[in-house]
Amino acid sequence: MGKDSKMYKQAKVFSFHPTGEYYFTKGLKAYHRRDLYNAKKFLIRAFELEPTEPMIACQLAVTCTEIGEYSYSNILLENILADMDPFMTECHYFLANNYAHLGMFKEAYRHASAYLDKEEDGEFSEDAEDLLDLITFESGETEESLIHQDGLIYQQEKARECLEAGNFEEAVEVLKETIKEYAEYWSAYNNLALAYFYLGETDKAFETLEEVLEKSPGNLHALCNLLVFYHYQQSEDKIHALVMTLEKVRPILTEHRIKLGSTFALIGRYSLAYTWLKHLQKQGHEGDDTFYYWLAVSAYQLGHERTAEKAWKRVLELNPDKEGFEPWGDMNDSLNGFEDHLPSILKRFESDYLEERIFALFLTKHSIKKDHILKHPALCNNPLLTDLEKEYMEYVERQKLNQENSAIEFADRTAEILYAHFHPIQLMEAGLYLTWFSVFVEAMKSEIKLVNPTGWAAAVEYSWYRLRNEKKSQQEIAAKHLISVSTLGKYVKLVNSLLQ
Repeated sequence: MGKDSKMYKQAKVFSFHPTGEYYFTKGLKAYHRRDLYNAKKFLIRAFELEPTEPMIACQLAVTCTEIGEYSYSNILLENILADMDPFMTECHYFLANNYAHLGMFKEAYRHASAYLDKEEDGEFSEDAEDLLDLITFESGETEESLIHQDGLIYQQEKARECLEAGNFEEAVEVLKETIKEYAEYWSAYNNLALAYFYLGETDKAFETLEEVLEKSPGNLHALCNLLVFYHYQQSEDKIHALVMTLEKVRPILTEHRIKLGSTFALIGRYSLAYTWLKHLQKQGHEGDDTFYYWLAVSAYQLGHERTAEKAWKRVLELNPDKEGFEPWGDMNDSLNGFEDHLPSILKRFESDYLEERIFALFLTKHSIKKDHILKHPALCNNPLLTDLEKEYMEYVERQKLNQENSAIEFADRTAEILYAHFHPIQLMEAGLYLTWFSVFVEAMKSEIKLVNPTGWAAAVEYSWYRLRNEKKSQQEIAAKHLISVSTLGKYVKLVNSLLQ
């Protein structure tokens, strides 16, 4: 499974139509220079021009594997076998390699076996046999238990993607299902608590963590999440007490050390964060972009500028979308929100929830990448989009609708009132907008006449604060939005009825 595997030596230049061939050749040259992100960029362009050419798709998949984008690589490889060239048997070996990296050993075993069945003396046969031995050794499980583990890892990966993209409602559904099947899988409980918290359902979030700590006392991830919740609620006494507890902890597992360091960085305890993260780096830990992000942040805040710059360089190597969001840059304060995080917006368009997709369109409207998103297949070729969303997409693109007094225009105007007070849209703020768009969807179903966007915006904000157990009076919210308390109270009743 190493990066020097024969797997990466197999791509060759074939004759395609000139434009596709041109970008494919540039992609291969970049790949052989180990300039993997540029290789991916050129190969994606070649694939756009030659979408039925399996060799381009395969080389793109191999490049994505090296970058660590195993899931996307698998999509490409599965597509080759299903639609382009079912006789391109090496794809089975590449899939086996990817699934092994993801820890999905049953799928890895199945594809490695499929390759050997079809290519007993093939180019990768020895590698496939070694991979089978490695899978058996590393898993140490029966086939039945491998199936069990595969399902868990798949659900865990899906939940993680939902959380990173801000699809909190979908994450809740996936995690609740995971807990139902795996009652003592504490990671699912901890992530469920995060999803509840960012949706504004703080009571459920704290109850979930209490359940973890009751059944698994001292669970470090639960304690760290609890600290994050207190930080967002600005509960200084509780923060201080929990920090005093956690700074005495000396975890053995690398995963726990990273969690501790990144949590300290998130709440602004940079010295504690730097101690853990820098120590891990000195020990040779090669982390993901999130690890290097928090290392860069804590190093910069403590004046270790050289370490911060080196860490940030690694962030950009692992995640080029972070360019412009360095801890010392102006953009970090003004633009570091979901509006300009392309993967999050595109992921939301895959959601089964209408309110998530409408929210994605609202983010698109405010994104510096709006033109790119509006042309992206995730939006243009999305079978989930309703007529309402298509109407909103047209409005986002042209800032004009074909009909007056449109419901979606009302939804947008209300969201804009909230946006004047809550931007950029980060994890916490995302819960507010999802609350509004959920209320809007329910109001549409109930055929409630939509008037007075300010009243609705103020009521949603008040209800959101209440869900978060943050003390805000109706007088305070009404004054903020320049409406009467009686008007606010009227709309609060409507919002609460729709949220039940």
